[in-house]
Formats: sequence, C-alpha cells, structure tokens
Amino acid sequence: MLSLTIFLPLATALVVLILPRSRPFLIRWVALAGALLAFTAALGLLTGFDAARPGLQWRATLPWIPPVNAAYDVGVNGFSLALILLTAWLLVTVMVYVLRNDDRPKGHAALFLLMATGLLGVFAAQDLLLFYLFFEVGLVPMYFIIGLWGHEDRRYAAMKFFLYTRAASLAILLSFLALYLLMEPHTFSLPTIIEAQPLAQGSTAGGWIMLGMLLGFGVKLPTVPLHNWLPDAHVEAPTEGSVMLAGIQLKMGAYGLLAIMLPTMPRVMLEYAWLLLALALISLVYGALAALAQQDLKRLIAYTSINHMGYIMLAAALAVLAPTASVQALALNGGIYQIISHGLLTGGMFFAVGVIQDQTGTREMGRLSGLSRQATVFSLLTGVLVFGSLGLPGLSGFIGEFQLLGAAVSWNFGVAGVTLAALVITTGLYLRIVISVLWGEPHAQAAAMREPEGRKLAILGSLTILSLLLGILPSWLLGIIRETTRGLAAG
Repeated sequence: MLSLTIFLPLATALVVLILPRSRPFLIRWVALAGALLAFTAALGLLTGFDAARPGLQWRATLPWIPPVNAAYDVGVNGFSLALILLTAWLLVTVMVYVLRNDDRPKGHAALFLLMATGLLGVFAAQDLLLFYLFFEVGLVPMYFIIGLWGHEDRRYAAMKFFLYTRAASLAILLSFLALYLLMEPHTFSLPTIIEAQPLAQGSTAGGWIMLGMLLGFGVKLPTVPLHNWLPDAHVEAPTEGSVMLAGIQLKMGAYGLLAIMLPTMPRVMLEYAWLLLALALISLVYGALAALAQQDLKRLIAYTSINHMGYIMLAAALAVLAPTASVQALALNGGIYQIISHGLLTGGMFFAVGVIQDQTGTREMGRLSGLSRQATVFSLLTGVLVFGSLGLPGLSGFIGEFQLLGAAVSWNFGVAGVTLAALVITTGLYLRIVISVLWGEPHAQAAAMREPEGRKLAILGSLTILSLLLGILPSWLLGIIRETTRGLAAG
C-alpha cells in the first residue's frame, strides 16, 4: 500500500503524457483523478496504522544496488505518515485549483505529479541513498514550474532556486556518503545507522557530517542565513507552485532535521546545539521583522515561512538541550505539529493571494482594502487562515506554538522571551493583513474583487476546516506522532 501511494502520482504522470494535447480538459481531470487515488491510498495507510505501536509500519524492502548495500526500503512512523497525508491532500487541492488552466496542461500536470512522487518518497524512504533520489525527484520539477509558468522574473528566481537547492543536495549527499563509510559493514540503511550510532564516540568527522547535513537541510527549511532563495522563488512562482513549495517542499528540510539528523547523531547535535539555537532565534526574529516590512502579500508570507521554520529549528535544539525526556518530547510534539499546521495554513494563504491577484491584478497591500465587502465568504475563510497562522487558540497554529513555548520556558526564560517577542511581532503583521486587506473601504483596484469560483472556495474551506479540527481536537494528530516523538526524545 505504501509503494502504491508513492508511485500512483508517477503512474498518472505517465498516463497524462500520452494523452493528446488537444484535450486539456481530459488531461486536468486525469491528473485530478490520480491525485485523488493517491490521497485515498494515503488514507488506507492511516486506517491500517497502529498509533500505539512504536517503530516503522507498512515496511517494504527490496534489493536495489547490492554492490553498495543500498535497498528500496520504505516505511512510515507517525511523523512521516502525517506528512504523507498532508502531501497527498495538497496535491489534490492544487489539481482542483488548476482544473481550468489551459496553459500547457500536459507538462504542468506531469511535473506536479512527478514532484509528488518525490515528496512522498522522501517521507517514506528508510535508505539514505533512496532518500537522496526521492529528494532530487521532489526538487527538480519545481525549477521548471517556476521557470516556465512563473511571473516576470521567473528565470532568475528559477536559477536561484536551482543553485541553492543543488548545493544543498550535494552537501546532503556527501554527508550520507561519510556516514556510509563510517558504518561497518557499509550500509545506507537508516534504521541500521540509528541503531549502530557510528558517531556516538565522537570524532572530527562527526562535526563535519553534522554541518554538511545542517547546510543541506538548512537551505530547504530554510533557516537564516540560507534563506535568500525563498522570497524570490515564492514571488515568481505560480500560485500552485507556491502552495507546494511552502506547504511541502520546505518540510523536506524539517523532516531531514528531525527524522534523520536527530536520531543518527544525537551526541553531535548536542555539541552543536548552541548553533541550532542561534539559528532558530535569528530566524524567528528576522523572519518576523522582514515580513513586517513587506507590502507584497506573497513576499510577506514567504518571510513568515522563515519565521515559522525557525520554530522547527528551535524544536531540534530543545530536543537535545532540554533537561528531561518529557520536555524534549514536548518540543518535538510542538515542532511536528507546527510543520503540519504551517502546511495547511500557509498553503491556504498562498491560494488566497493567488485568487486576489487573479481578480484585482495586484498583491500590494496598499492597493487592497475592503475585500470583505466585495467577497464575504472568501474573506471569512482567508481571515480564519490568517488568525490560525498568528496562533489564535482554537486553530492549529496555536497548538504547536504553545507546546514549543512551554518547552522553552521549561529550559530557559531568555529563549522563551525571544520566542515570545517573535510571536508578538508576527501577531502584529498578521493583524495588519486583516486590517489593511480585508477590512476598510474598498480600494479602487480592489473593487474588481468578487467571490471566486466554488472549487476555489472549496479548497480554502477544506484547509480552514482541517486547521479548525487540528486546533479543537489536537489529540488526534498528537496520538499519531506520540510514539515517534517519544522515540526521538529517548534517543
């Protein structure tokens, strides 16, 4: 079932490529059907998942490259299953959003489906070489999506995206190869490496391996100062590209940090915890302040992603610095909850900005006001997503931030104070969106705004409802990830 979930989008992409170009409507519906099948398969994984059982489930292993002891090895725990469900649903929403887009639909749909297979594979891979392969498959399509379907400066943004992420991939690959060579016998098996702990005795190599992975996953997260590619990529990407970039692709960096680095090298992570903590706090404050200075809604949301991913780096730091396993687990629960919540809320906000730009021709907040008078339902849904992002109780954003703040308070009041200051700044900038864009007298350019099509309202509605459910009933997701966070904290 897991392999079916991973490769259904790829199989659909191959079907799309043989369909005639003269049938764009058929191409879009086939792509949507493939996305729905993948999501259905992901739900099948959920129904067969035993949250009370630690370790990997839905495991499948086949020989792949025997001379180097690399295997096709996939499996899921609570963390990776949550990310697979998020990926599959956002793929569905993207396919619904572009259902009537006739701009080279064959290549467009095939690239998104190929990307989805890479992303799903990243979250399931239990072999580091296989992880790297899926990592590349998940990244390369985005270069073409930005470069071919993006806005005015799309080629510059696409090249910048490619150079940064290519450098990140190479850093990750070199670190994986170093881990492979340290293992006796040599292996890329992630569970075997975690069990053997080749870096537990401490070595110079351990520091370099850790820094290599931190560089690679830090670019994808992204963390300051490795973030420079992200604002341009978001601004120039088409709406659906921004949704997948923020909603899922950034999570590859978060997943690598928490699911690969933390369990394979906890001692080395502890030695460099000061660096993780510094990067986390800088990203939290810088991302919030930079977002506050923006007028372009897309660029503003891009910088808030840097701020939100700072919480993930903070979770990693607290997972090794906190004095007790319970506080470490609290930080990890908060970090993982934040990952899923950010995917839903930020993905929804990028959809909303896309609707605004399509109807009004602008993303500048100075030219947008009073949208609630022009499109009440749309504004209500957008407002809920914005309030969820600022951490309003009852919505998903609150749960992760509350747990992380609690873990920070338990460890160090200074760190908690900086985290709280960043929260105050982000609250101000999100309220600015509500006041400047949704409320007030309609600006002349905003007068063109109308309620979007039903399918686009349905997309926003689905993401809003999911955020509400995760905010009101957090025990569901916390129950799924509980054994994973316990295992990471115990390590």
